[in-house]
Amino acid sequence: MTATLSLLQDHWGWLVFAALLGIAEVMIPGVFLIWIAIAAAITGLVALALPIALPLQFLLFAALSIAAVYAGRRWYVDNPVASTDPLLNDRTARLIGQIVTVVEPIVGGEGRVRVGDSVWTATGADADAGARVRIVGADGTMLRVEGV
Repeated sequence: MTATLSLLQDHWGWLVFAALLGIAEVMIPGVFLIWIAIAAAITGLVALALPIALPLQFLLFAALSIAAVYAGRRWYVDNPVASTDPLLNDRTARLIGQIVTVVEPIVGGEGRVRVGDSVWTATGADADAGARVRIVGADGTMLRVEGV
C-alpha cells in the first residue's frame, strides 16, 4: 500500500523540482536550467499518468534532460538572439578603425602601439615610435596596423 501511495505522489516531487528550476532560471539566467525544468515537468506528467517505479523515473528524467538540452542548443543555433552590440565581448574587434600611436618602433613587421592606457603588440609596415597608425584587424591579441 505504501509503495502504491509513493508512486502516486512522485509526480509532485518532479513538478515542484521543475518549478524550482524554472524560478532559478529566472533568478540566475543562463538559458540552461529551463531545459532541465522542462525535462522534470515532463517526467512529472508521465509519473502522474503512468505508475512507474522511481528508478525508471530517474532514467526517464536523465534521457529527457539530455534530449531537452540538445534540442535547446540546436534551437539557439538555428535562431540566434540578435544583439544591439554584437562586439560586446570582442575587444579587439572594437578597436578596428581606431588611430593609435606607435610606442616601440615597428621593425621587421612587429612593434608595440598604445591603445588608450595599455600597450599592445602590433604587426604591420615599419613605423617609427610616435607615428600614427590605424588598426585594421587583429589576430588574437596582436593588432594589425597600417600607416595613416
